[in-house]
Amino acid sequence: MTGSPVVLGIESSCDETGAGLVRDGELLGQAVASSMDEHARYGGVVPEIAARAHVHAMAPVVREALDRAGLTLADVGAVAVTAGPGLAGALQVGVAAAKGYAFSLGVPLYGVHHLAGHVAAAALDGGPLPDPCVVLIVSGGHTSLLLVRDLARDPIVHLGDTLDDAAGECFDKVARILGLPYPGGPAIDHAARDGDPAAVRLPRPLTGPKDDPYAFSFSGLKTAAARWVESQREPRVPDAAAALQEAIADVLTRKAVRACLDHGIGSLVVVGGVAANSRVRALAEQRCAAAGIALRVPPPRLCTDNGAMVAAVGDLLVRSGAAPAPADLSVDPSAPLEFAALNPRPFART
Repeated sequence: MTGSPVVLGIESSCDETGAGLVRDGELLGQAVASSMDEHARYGGVVPEIAARAHVHAMAPVVREALDRAGLTLADVGAVAVTAGPGLAGALQVGVAAAKGYAFSLGVPLYGVHHLAGHVAAAALDGGPLPDPCVVLIVSGGHTSLLLVRDLARDPIVHLGDTLDDAAGECFDKVARILGLPYPGGPAIDHAARDGDPAAVRLPRPLTGPKDDPYAFSFSGLKTAAARWVESQREPRVPDAAAALQEAIADVLTRKAVRACLDHGIGSLVVVGGVAANSRVRALAEQRCAAAGIALRVPPPRLCTDNGAMVAAVGDLLVRSGAAPAPADLSVDPSAPLEFAALNPRPFART
């Protein structure tokens, strides 16, 4: 093969084992195995179960991604892996596997920041990201507004982050209160189809004139929803779901559009698991159209955790001439998002 190398991306930060293959910005194939059903009985992800599931799923998922791309391991020219943030044990499985593939193939290895992967996923459906663009990341553990230029080369600027619960975490916790299954986001979205968002009055946190215009807080919204449920003899679940979904979508899109207008940026990119929510997508489209802002949201299959997004970052790093990760690449479960490349080193023993 000529031109840029095929990049194998490996994702194992939480409960999805993902592998993807990208070359020159084109997604060639991907596969994902989820251990979500094993965690559902506990109402959330159990780290030990997730790590064991990654061990069992890693090789089959890589083989499936290669088969879908019509490639073999011999075609892989670089390996990229999520090095953080995420569950420590789960990350270790992915990094160990990536090191094994890179070493055996004699190809470079790149450590990738998980959230940068979500950003890069938007480039797999629609081409290179606008430079600059405002990016809204919304997932189970993260809610952030970012200013992104060249993802492979430039630092990522945080305009605002969540002060407590992330949007996806709020969905999960309220879903549990309502008796809906885990994960809460899809369950809320489904229940909301039969509900009236105006039937329950819920707050819009941090949207007052004196509040930080780009910061998020969903803990109070979660509490307000819980108190409403407690006050009802027989709470109507669809109405509560619709009201919660509307409140979250309202806050997310309101702040994202304001960030674009305040900074004179004409492009908004919405990524992460919550970007698959139907109301978030619809309200983002409506408000961006009204404000004259170009909107890009990946298809739902690229919103949740997957290996394709990691491969996409690796592909950008390779084409930008970035140095590979060191041989002793480690993991950083709480890594801050500063650059797309993430190459933490093991702590020295004393």
